[in-house]
Amino acid sequence: MSEQISSHRLYIDAPLAPDLAFSCAPTQAHYLLSVLRLGEGALLPVFNGREGEWLARIRLAGKKKCDLIIVEQLRKQQAGPAIHYLFAPLKKARLDYMAQKATELGVQTLRPVLTRRTNVARINDGRLRANVIEAAEQCGVLRVPQILEPCKLEQLLGQWDADIPIIFCDEAAPIKSPIEALSLLPANAPIGVLIGPEGGFDKHERAQLSELSFVHAISLGPRVMRADTAAVAALSLVNAVLYDWR
Repeated sequence: MSEQISSHRLYIDAPLAPDLAFSCAPTQAHYLLSVLRLGEGALLPVFNGREGEWLARIRLAGKKKCDLIIVEQLRKQQAGPAIHYLFAPLKKARLDYMAQKATELGVQTLRPVLTRRTNVARINDGRLRANVIEAAEQCGVLRVPQILEPCKLEQLLGQWDADIPIIFCDEAAPIKSPIEALSLLPANAPIGVLIGPEGGFDKHERAQLSELSFVHAISLGPRVMRADTAAVAALSLVNAVLYDWR
């Protein structure tokens, strides 16, 4: 197809197939028509996190309204790493950053975990979802992470499938190579990555984690990192050793 295609991608919460048409929500229509200044017949990639990436054509439906007509598939859906990211909630700006970077790094699910030192007890699900969608739109991934309900650490550990290892990023762990530790785990298999609150896990939580055979503590080096920085470091290590950066 010789027509120019916009470099901007749009997440669509709808089935995608050739010739399907649907009306854009007001916020999406404003973004396409007023922010990107796309007009009648413009082409752009769209995705829904389930059925790959598709090419869509804009059809004007009024001064500030438009429809999208699905034309053809550009890329098939990709599974991505089976990483379950388990994190103590952070304050707004850091939580936004963490959600965006976790999406870019290919996590499958995001789950807030409430610990004894968690400073933020309430999660704005809408804001969290908006951040993962925006990150997916901008970085080219086809999967939008599933956001699971918050739970307490004790509940998470009690319900966890013992066949799935959890990587516990422990600032008190002996400073050894995390690459060597991760290399002992099966590649391309489901895994959990657990990052604690800004104040760290307390001694009771640390003891509980150390008693579980499926929990593996690793060190992220001699420097104490903020929780959002630790997320990027840990997920990068897991991708490099166990998943599609290998």
